[in-house]
Amino acid sequence: MAKKFTASSQQLKPDAVYNSKLVAKFVNCLMWDGKKSIAYKVFYDAMKQIEKKVKDVPPLEVFETAIENVKPLLEVRSKRVGGASYQVPMQVRPKRQQSLAFRWILAAARGKKGKPMALRLSSELLDAYRKEGTAMTTRENVHRMAEANKAFAHFAW
Repeated sequence: MAKKFTASSQQLKPDAVYNSKLVAKFVNCLMWDGKKSIAYKVFYDAMKQIEKKVKDVPPLEVFETAIENVKPLLEVRSKRVGGASYQVPMQVRPKRQQSLAFRWILAAARGKKGKPMALRLSSELLDAYRKEGTAMTTRENVHRMAEANKAFAHFAW
């Protein structure tokens, strides 16, 4: 009998250079049209740029710290109560924290125009590492919204 394919049976392999599953996941999010080799090239070029700019810290550590800095702790979710919708602040689960961090960093890098993607990605990762930049602004806005709607926290389910 043939083995059934499920998402949980498919294991993510760590990348070849840094031996990191986090890098492999990030590259999968970076990839467009199934072109993984190009996504890896863009990522590794970005890491080389980071290595040139930050001499005292390894580029993988810069990448991991940037992801950690961008992860949101709280977000608002819509909850309908008696005909009215409320923005209810809720804690973000770890898996969603990571996917939001990836999404915001990539959106910020893709939003910059006029430079190759590797340069845009490296500058956004460095900005996130220093706790500045577009991705960090997005995180702060999400936290600000959650803080502003703290009064509706009792609606959390």
